Amino acid sequence: MKKSISRRQFLAVVGAAAAVGALSACGSSSSSSSTAASTAASGAASGSASGDTIKVGLLAPLTGDVSVYGIAVANGANLYIKQINEAGGINGKQIEVVEMDEQGDATQAVTCFTQMVDQGITALIGDVTTTPTLAVVAETQDYNMPMVTASATAEAVTYDAETDTVYSNVFRTTFTDPFQGVKMADYATDKLGYTKAAVIYQTGADYNEGLASNFMSEFEANGGEIVASETYSAGDVDFKTQLTTILNANPEMVYCPNYYEDVGQILTQAADVGLDVPFLGGDGWDGVTQYATAEQLDGCYFCANYATGSNPDFESAYEAEYGEPYPNGFSPLGYDAALTVCGGLQAAEEAGLEPGSDEYKQAVIDGIKNGSFEGVTGSFTFDDHNDPVKTAAILTFENGEAVFVEQY
Repeated sequence: MKKSISRRQFLAVVGAAAAVGALSACGSSSSSSSTAASTAASGAASGSASGDTIKVGLLAPLTGDVSVYGIAVANGANLYIKQINEAGGINGKQIEVVEMDEQGDATQAVTCFTQMVDQGITALIGDVTTTPTLAVVAETQDYNMPMVTASATAEAVTYDAETDTVYSNVFRTTFTDPFQGVKMADYATDKLGYTKAAVIYQTGADYNEGLASNFMSEFEANGGEIVASETYSAGDVDFKTQLTTILNANPEMVYCPNYYEDVGQILTQAADVGLDVPFLGGDGWDGVTQYATAEQLDGCYFCANYATGSNPDFESAYEAEYGEPYPNGFSPLGYDAALTVCGGLQAAEEAGLEPGSDEYKQAVIDGIKNGSFEGVTGSFTFDDHNDPVKTAAILTFENGEAVFVEQY
């Protein structure tokens, strides 16, 4: 039987104090993303020597091209850990965060992780994007380090298909690329009634290709027809040739599993060529309202891990802590990644094991694997590939704003 780890077991009212966390810039002198108070960090370090703290790594790109995602994840994770610590910690022990900036680089990510191990972490929250995460996954195997990524979606993060091997120590709180593609294909056919679809996606990127291929396979399995499949390369800004080909194929809808900047340009150019059909997408659309008009977004749908308004407690706590609304869906995923790690830590603490020991780390892994979690992105358990079993939030647009439709 799976043991239920209730969110209410951990939450405390968020006060005005700064989050407990120690930022270590790995490979960078920048510390601008840190919200840690040096006094709190010093106190946590001294407590560690007396066995009053549990060290947890937090790895994210806090600077660089994808820092918008890394900061969001880190803020969500730090918020949850602050709440845990204010509620008395786990088994009376405070969580000490060893936070490092890998700058969006896989080599830096491995270097940061190695430094974290040297500092005695017991579990890892991170990494954020797929390529650095895969590099760190390989390194964690030698240490059997419990690892929970909030947002890396590629199937290979937890499972090696070539060797049919599940990385038993690695989990994620986001759904996978295959899951998203299948989910939107089912929604397109079963809920929206579409039978003819076109697809446009970026090649050479695991995320885009994963969503596209799984959408097409599932859409056809549901009896639908893919009338056009168009691709583009990273950095392209002119999509009119592909969109004209799609227009001539006469689809009822277009699946566009790309990130919001590209989606905005594609929607704009679709209008220019007269392609007036709804577009559907994945969680990379989060933020597209800043790049497309209300008219262009009308009738479009996308799936996401989280929808604004579905957890007011989280949203108000985030704004109180950071002085602004949560920026994107990566923040609630970061929160749930920290929640998941703490659920595993609780199981290890209940077993009376020594933090940092091999037995303790295995108990954390077992606690996560066998747990049932109530997060801000919904309830979830883990399947045989250590992927979360959860529903997706379906969103559409009203007056240019993304609005929640249903969990599906």
